[in-house]
Amino acid sequence: MGCAGSSQTKGNVKKITKPKPWKHPQPITKCQLVQLREEFWDTAPHHGGRIEIWDALRAAAEADPSLAQTIVNDARITVQNADLTICYDERGT
Repeated sequence: MGCAGSSQTKGNVKKITKPKPWKHPQPITKCQLVQLREEFWDTAPHHGGRIEIWDALRAAAEADPSLAQTIVNDARITVQNADLTICYDERGT
């Protein structure tokens, strides 16, 4: 039993899809883009959550959508947005 809006469903209910292309406000090189990505993944765990979950999210973000679905399911990550922009672990982080 639960609230009217609660669900007994565990795991992901959204099928992971490839995100829309991202565009930086100013032109950047491929090297700069790689550096921005590395900065994000290096600093993300410092903002909360377990390193294992961040590692799984990185692997999922860098994989094709079907493999990404398997990764987030195995890591018990809940996906709110199908493009992985909003996800959380079982602790709500």
